[in-house]
Amino acid sequence: MKLTVFILILFTVASVFGQSDLDKLVATERSFAATALDKGTRSAFLEFMSSDALVFSPDRAPAKELWTARPESPSALIWAPNFGDISTNGLLGYTTGNWEYRAKGRSDSPSAFGNFVTVWLRQPSGQYKWVLDIGTSHAKPDKYSEDFSKAGNASTSVAADIPSAADSANRFFEAVTKQGIQRAYALFADNDVRFYRENEFPAIGRSALIDRIKKDKGTFVFPKRSVFFESADIAYVNNSYTFIPENGPVQNGNFLQIWKFVNGKWKIVLDLFKPIPPKSN
Repeated sequence: MKLTVFILILFTVASVFGQSDLDKLVATERSFAATALDKGTRSAFLEFMSSDALVFSPDRAPAKELWTARPESPSALIWAPNFGDISTNGLLGYTTGNWEYRAKGRSDSPSAFGNFVTVWLRQPSGQYKWVLDIGTSHAKPDKYSEDFSKAGNASTSVAADIPSAADSANRFFEAVTKQGIQRAYALFADNDVRFYRENEFPAIGRSALIDRIKKDKGTFVFPKRSVFFESADIAYVNNSYTFIPENGPVQNGNFLQIWKFVNGKWKIVLDLFKPIPPKSN
């Protein structure tokens, strides 16, 4: 399987006010959430997105087109980043955390819950804009959290001649086809991989992910070509997937994987699958 690889041009902008790149990224995510409460969700998403950003509502769609067409609403979407990471050159990063939906506004009781993943790209101006936003829903959690923690496998520099993450992603998808998806995760998932599935709480750990995959009785099929972005030691790939169960209807959806160069190897550090609900007749 071959991936279409787009290597992003790397550039460096000096940190200001003593903030690290990750600090600035998390501050941007928090400002994004605050703007949604202050100006409305639609205005906030349009303000903080890149021109070519993607959303999944529930299928993949151009974010600018979708949010421009969507009217403002009195409802409130409240969220906070709980975890994040960024490439060593400060160009590409991601944040993930919990969200709540309140139909009548911020003072209303929350009626829907879930987790989000936002991928961010630093612009020539030095600002961060989000390029991909995807999430999952689940039951009401024990609590809503504003706590934040950084990746424990952070590195300060990466050699310029490290192998492309696309090579490892190729081997992952080849392993899915030849050896099965459980074996593929055993080979390529990080020990502390975070994974997300619709209607389930997020979980952490390679063993936990493999145990979760064992519940999927069937075959996963991925496209032969995917769009792939990488910068220094962080990369991400997203595309569609098809799950053919042993019994039951075929499921189509979209997935996001974030890869990181850890201890000399590219590993999957975040894995999210979002099914597309079947169309009603």
